[in-house]
Amino acid sequence: MTRRFAQIDVFSATGTGGNPVAVVLDATDIPDDRMAAFARWTNLSETTFVLPPTDPAADYRLRIFTPDGELPFAGHPTLGSAHAWLTTGGRPAGEDIVQECGVGLVRLRRSGARLAFAAPPLRRSGPVESGVVAEVAAALGIEAGEVLAAEWVDNGPEWMVLQLASGERVLEVTPDIPALGDHKVGLFGKYDSGGEIFGEVRAFVPGIGVPEDPVTGSLNAGIAMWLRADGHAPASYVAAQGAALGRAGRVHVHDDGENIWIGGDTTTVIEGTVTL
Repeated sequence: MTRRFAQIDVFSATGTGGNPVAVVLDATDIPDDRMAAFARWTNLSETTFVLPPTDPAADYRLRIFTPDGELPFAGHPTLGSAHAWLTTGGRPAGEDIVQECGVGLVRLRRSGARLAFAAPPLRRSGPVESGVVAEVAAALGIEAGEVLAAEWVDNGPEWMVLQLASGERVLEVTPDIPALGDHKVGLFGKYDSGGEIFGEVRAFVPGIGVPEDPVTGSLNAGIAMWLRADGHAPASYVAAQGAALGRAGRVHVHDDGENIWIGGDTTTVIEGTVTL
């Protein structure tokens, strides 16, 4: 069973500075267990499979697997898979690209070389319980008093985000990954320099076999929805992620008053076929 394949770097213009996603095109009739086995084999944070849509409003359907299971939605796989679909001949029926996935329909737009998706609604929001904050802070090696705010920003992955005093402090954190258990934890801190980068993000996801994700679209989408709702971020900003892993991810956020768009550069690094 040979299918078209691409590996796309997402959230970096360099081709190797962001987060890779493995994309299997023409995934019809691939059994679920083969999809899961291939995702374990790639050992990337996500591997995706592009299928014909079941919803007539969608251009294609996407299934998203981690090494440990399937996700209803994830950000960088959404952008990378749309890139692979477009560069292998996919053409949207309308002005926007419409992806069908576990959370429903997700809209994407292209602006130059950059793709962006409309942040899906949060399935859970509000403050994280104090006991959970204390547990997670201890696993991160920080004092609970350092946490300026802690919010649920669950948009498919069950993210919580802890805000620290600065982007620099975010980069200093050295977590005890096993102690995090199954918590999916994001860190966010603002920079005060007034430069291009508004804030620093990190994502810890031990429950899916990837202790730290290099650059995370779903988490950045959740953070953006929270910050914008509370008036703590401008309508457009750039977040950095991946420096702790030697990457240079850049996530471009824009609130147009109707949707919050999460965008980044996407680059094909590997293309060919894969035998499953």
